[in-house]
Amino acid sequence: MKLDFSAITVLCLGDIMLDCYKYGTMERISPEAPVPVLHLSHAKEMPGGAGNVVSNITSLGGKALLIGLVGYDTAAERLKSLLGDQIGSQVFFIPTSQRSTICKTRFIASHQQVVRTDEESRAAATEEEIVQLKKMVKTHIGSANAVIISDYGKGVCTPEVIAYTIEQAKAFHIPVFVDPKTPDFSRYKGAYCVTPNVKELLAAQPLYEESEEALAEAAYTIIDTAHIHSVLVTRSEKGMMLVENTKAVHAVPTRAREVFDVSGAGDTVIAALVLAHSSGFNLVQAMHIANAAAGVVVGKLGTASASIAEVTAELSAQDKNSSANRPIMAPILSLLDLKQQVHQWREQGLSIGFTNGCFDLLHPGHIQLLMQARQQCERLIVALNTDESVQRLKGAQRPISPLSARSAVMAAIRYVDAVTVFSEDTPYNLIEAILPDVLIKGGDYTLKTVIGADIVSAAGGQVVIIPFKDGYSTTSLVKKINPTHS
Repeated sequence: MKLDFSAITVLCLGDIMLDCYKYGTMERISPEAPVPVLHLSHAKEMPGGAGNVVSNITSLGGKALLIGLVGYDTAAERLKSLLGDQIGSQVFFIPTSQRSTICKTRFIASHQQVVRTDEESRAAATEEEIVQLKKMVKTHIGSANAVIISDYGKGVCTPEVIAYTIEQAKAFHIPVFVDPKTPDFSRYKGAYCVTPNVKELLAAQPLYEESEEALAEAAYTIIDTAHIHSVLVTRSEKGMMLVENTKAVHAVPTRAREVFDVSGAGDTVIAALVLAHSSGFNLVQAMHIANAAAGVVVGKLGTASASIAEVTAELSAQDKNSSANRPIMAPILSLLDLKQQVHQWREQGLSIGFTNGCFDLLHPGHIQLLMQARQQCERLIVALNTDESVQRLKGAQRPISPLSARSAVMAAIRYVDAVTVFSEDTPYNLIEAILPDVLIKGGDYTLKTVIGADIVSAAGGQVVIIPFKDGYSTTSLVKKINPTHS
């Protein structure tokens, strides 16, 4: 899976924080009170809250515009400096004398948090601050591909500011994603997607149990009452669950790993989710990318971000784990079974490729086509013409190899993940039934002449044309074997 978020700009609005980490060792008890003494050795600072969302966006190669309130203090200056050092970020701080910049300080010994101190104001933004926030949103929202509202419940994201931002985003046809902290999800009415963790979901919709069915029902209640398109529930070691307004439910597990720190993992999730969705992945695929990114950061200590290389490597590792369980031969499936298989692959966030042909007397040109086709997707379906269909297209003396032989050979090729058959002269109906993400065709075609290109393009998919390998064709092979063959 190739990831490139360089063309995506995200407007981030929310509570901005300075995260401070102070490291040391604890080797004795204080003589003044029965508490351990932390001997400090070093410290570091990094953006937190909405600032950490921006750090994750830029780390993944995207661009970010950050809007929020800060105080007239050194913490604000440190944040501006830290974010200014990140390529792709622009900060639009609104300084105010009504509050100090939020600062969270964590004291750490032996890779474990010992205590945390918070310096913050939770007062809602004043009328004057709201006016400035709305003005800043209106000025910059037209430059964004998507909006993230990072609501940590510290005063920036008032109902008025949220409603105005969603209204402005709709005017520009820009989706709004929300990382919520309040149990009142009605304040996010009209948002495209909200990303609560289980605790936040249960605060909004109390449940007697935490089964997947109960969580999905709670998520759909929020979708229905708050008119939100989707709810992505993060479930820690249990992975993620995506519930859409169609009542479709998708789940993805986590990959087993050692967890060092979950600080800021939610920021990573929403940053990766929005970048992936804005660059053309559907929400299910974006969820898998976000899950991989979260898996990277929980393996780091402190508020951390993931790089594009780390996420790509994590996705590759997940794909290898999945590939290890593949059968030796690809399955040969009926249309009904194929649709079920495609559904399972999509649940896993995998991109589906499709190509078709007679594939009579397999040669190096065919292998090159299949190899390059598999490079365009994560699961490749090959559809074969029936013998009768081949005869209509190629003549009465074809195929040389019957369908049973062609299917068996195709299923044994490592680049192929599923084989199916169609009896019509073209695979148009088959393509319409499965709607692949990538339609691949070999030869001298154009987008206008590839069968099914109109369907796939209309659904947001890609059409890829791969030139034939010179010097190879089934027709020339047949003539070499039997010169009298017409």
